[in-house]
Amino acid sequence: MQTNFLSQQFNAGSLAENSTACPANATICDGTSCVLPEDNFNQTLSVVLSTVLTIMLALVMFSMGCNVELKNFLGHIKRPWGIFVGFLCQFGIMPLTAFLLSLAFNILPIQAVVVMIMGCCPGGTASNVIAYWVDGDMDLSISMTTCSTLLAMGMMPLCLFIYTKMWTDSDAIVLPYDSIGLSLVALVIPVSFGIFVNHKWPSKAKIILKVGSIVGAVLIVLIAVVGGILYKGSWIISPKLWIIGTIFPAAGYTLGFFLARIAGLSWHRCRTVSLETGMQNTQLCSTIVQLSFTPEQLELMFTFPLIYSIFQLLFALLILGGYRLYRRHRVKTKTDVEKTAQKEDSKSSAKINGGFVSDEMK
Repeated sequence: MQTNFLSQQFNAGSLAENSTACPANATICDGTSCVLPEDNFNQTLSVVLSTVLTIMLALVMFSMGCNVELKNFLGHIKRPWGIFVGFLCQFGIMPLTAFLLSLAFNILPIQAVVVMIMGCCPGGTASNVIAYWVDGDMDLSISMTTCSTLLAMGMMPLCLFIYTKMWTDSDAIVLPYDSIGLSLVALVIPVSFGIFVNHKWPSKAKIILKVGSIVGAVLIVLIAVVGGILYKGSWIISPKLWIIGTIFPAAGYTLGFFLARIAGLSWHRCRTVSLETGMQNTQLCSTIVQLSFTPEQLELMFTFPLIYSIFQLLFALLILGGYRLYRRHRVKTKTDVEKTAQKEDSKSSAKINGGFVSDEMK
């Protein structure tokens, strides 16, 4: 049934006694349930906001591309060690973590499946914006996002087949390859234009990058707020899923960072891999869930992608704040060391040359 409907369950006995229990605008009433058409205002608002957010996202990715050097980008493709480490994190660590969390909290099978779907999704584009703000490797960040989205077409079915067999038939999960393809196109085309602009007009690219990074930060928060407004009716959910939604992104960030460090990557690339691992494409997860399950099943786990999105953003902002404080302290300490070294050099040169030493140098 392609048309979206909202289902309201009624007591079968009361319906049998009183047929007026079914609302007048119900489109289907079979004695056990009444199906109501979706609120047109909410549907229109969703379409409008989705269009606006898509355009804004394309502009943000265009600006992120303005920070990518073509030579460095191709270097990551030719020597893909960093991409390979990111691949292990994205399709190795995240699905395994989702599986272990589902077992540890003993959640319902249908809830375990949605946690697994989230763990098998590719990286989200928000990671590129945060990677810029934490001085990550933008060439690696964008190449990882591109490759994970491309590889998701094969790795998502494989991971879901391996991990969800104990809970459901993997054939019951519908993967929207068209959505994955659109995500790939929406990423590659704007970034390609950004790389071209950076190559031809480097000075203009820097201005575009600064504006785009600010817009991107606003966009990330806006997506979270819009999601909360549109799905405000679905916040009644198992406490276990709230806990998993909190632990899961934190585990992704942490494990991704340590695996990258063990693999010998530099600190700024470790930060990049960490963000690419913990930040998932939650919009894709929501699409898969809506295509694969009935309205009754959606009530048990539909909000989980939004919960994950909120906490992945919260932890990313904490990482950003911590890094900014560290960098400020480091720069301040480094400046003090340099000033001390300069004074020592001035003293030593004055003694050697027999020059005058002021009281400030003593």
